[in-house]
Formats: sequence, structure tokens, C-alpha cells
Amino acid sequence: MAAGCHIGAAAFVMVSKEQKMQFVLIIYHGTSPLPGSAGWSALTEAERQRMYADYAEINQEPGVTLRLPPLSPGKVTTVQVRDGKAESKNAPHLGETIGGAFAFEAENIESAIAFAARIPQARMGGAVEIRPVEKYF
Repeated sequence: MAAGCHIGAAAFVMVSKEQKMQFVLIIYHGTSPLPGSAGWSALTEAERQRMYADYAEINQEPGVTLRLPPLSPGKVTTVQVRDGKAESKNAPHLGETIGGAFAFEAENIESAIAFAARIPQARMGGAVEIRPVEKYF
């Protein structure tokens, strides 16, 4: 039998040694400055250009498999159903606003951490949360 192959009761499965893990990186905006804000104006031109360059580089990363468009941290509507009735509020559910998200493939969690550290919000008052992708269905 070939290396990396397993025969189960009713299935033949190839196990790739190069199989990468999948993660979702959730970008929490925090106090990171937005274009057009006072915080953005307080940045030097070099700092603003670095943010744009960082995102341009991140968007070309081969491990990025899905990108959400940038999300407006200040425009949030949360919906919950209570007693069969939809209730909404104009605020984030848990208080922290999300600015975006990526699906990312990496060799391991350490590689995902290194990638997340390159996201500008991680160093500018926000945070990046990494969650492994689970397969339930």
C-alpha cells in the first residue's frame, strides 16, 4: 500500500502530508484610525502609506482564500430573536466592532499568528482573532 494511504471499512482516503490547516482571522477594529477620521489625519503620510502597502501585500498572500470587503466599524445592526420576535439594536453584539475577516490556509497555528501580526489593526489599537475552521457537516 502507498505511503499516506489508509483503507477504511468502506472508503479509501489519501492523506496529504502537505495538507494545510484552515483558519478564519477576524479583525477587531479597536481604536485603529479609519480614513477620513481625526485619527487618520494624525498619522504621518508614511504611516498611512504603510497601512495601504500592508493590505496590498496581505491581499496577494497565497494562503488567503477568502476576503470579506472592509466593514464599517461604526455601522452595525445586531439582530436577536426573543420570544419569537426579532429585536435589533444599532450596536455590536459584544461591544467590539469587527473591521473585516480573512479565510487563511497555513501549515500551523504559528504561521497563522505570523500572518495575523502583519495586519495593521493588530499593531494600531485593534486585534486579530484566529479561529481554526471546523468541519461539522
